[in-house]
Amino acid sequence: MMSLEKINNLLSAISKNPFYLEKLGGLRSVTSLEEYSAKVPFTTKAELAADQKLHPPYGSNLTYPLKSYHRFHQTSGTSGQPMMWLDDKGGWDWLCENWKWVWEKAGVTPGQAAFFPFSFGPFLGFWAGFESAVGLGIRAIPAGGLSSENRLKMMERLRPEILCCTPTYGLRLAEISQDARCLGVKKIIVAGEPGGSLPEIRDRLSKAWNAEVVDHHGMTEIGPVTVSDMSDPSRLLVRHEAYFCEVINQDEQGIGELVLTTLGRHGSPILRYRTGDLVQPDEDFALKGGIIGRVDDMVVVRGVNLYPGAVEEVVRSVEGIVEYEVLIEEANSMVEVRIRAEGSGAKELAIRLQEVFSLRILVEEVPEGTLERFEMKSKRWKRKS
Repeated sequence: MMSLEKINNLLSAISKNPFYLEKLGGLRSVTSLEEYSAKVPFTTKAELAADQKLHPPYGSNLTYPLKSYHRFHQTSGTSGQPMMWLDDKGGWDWLCENWKWVWEKAGVTPGQAAFFPFSFGPFLGFWAGFESAVGLGIRAIPAGGLSSENRLKMMERLRPEILCCTPTYGLRLAEISQDARCLGVKKIIVAGEPGGSLPEIRDRLSKAWNAEVVDHHGMTEIGPVTVSDMSDPSRLLVRHEAYFCEVINQDEQGIGELVLTTLGRHGSPILRYRTGDLVQPDEDFALKGGIIGRVDDMVVVRGVNLYPGAVEEVVRSVEGIVEYEVLIEEANSMVEVRIRAEGSGAKELAIRLQEVFSLRILVEEVPEGTLERFEMKSKRWKRKS
């Protein structure tokens, strides 16, 4: 079924959805994708959050009666108040089908074991990934509620072929293990942060575990969207069968904001959602370099645009840097950044940053163990008041 037909099915299915009733103004069908983009307004995270405050606790973006919904999740809240999300059976099955696509594109096969070293929290990614793995015949091993050391002991005993985690936590486990290569992991599926599509981070993870790194991204409001192109891991493939994708406000390099419509989640739909993710689509609408950054994460320092992903790639290219954080300071209407880094490569990092960004950035070396470690999404960029 082509995107246009799926869009018209969606518009028809949500005709009585309270959230979209006024936004769509009675629109029931379109004759082209161009007409859809012209007539349907964007949906934003701020709009959804405001709707949940106005109609607590779940908001008004529910197509069916409340009794139809049996799945609850919420966002991580890294960019504000967590949003709550409900799914009916049809929406949940659709999400799991999209996750099955991720597993299959990653080359994971029935009978292999996948290790999930994070807690059973309310976040969508774990639940959909875990249940879809079970549905495919993958042996899904939960490892919530354990220390990193105990997780490594569990991996040593069970020898899972697949590890699912953030790039940061994959590096952290390797650091604790001292030789993660002996644990038998063949693939690491990473998500939650930029990194899996960045060569320096991907190579560092791959060498630490002697494993192939597969990037993936999604979000609670949308579901699983992309996975690495296994023939070119610097690209993310988009699941176009499930999402209508647009890129807006593109610059001269073709980098713009990813806008997504969920084509099969009729119970809690999202139409033309401004994700805040910066991407560079190629001619096949795969994403070159993965998720390049966030619209709201860019910091302008002396006229230079700094994106967290670009800084991370430079940091990870320097041997000896164990962990780091970026402090953003504003004084006299001027923005400056400085980096605190654990390890032995602070001087080299300062040189590399100046080479790449043509900026002199202060790098302060701090003792190992000073900086916070992260199991879920990392929060390394901090504004000083």
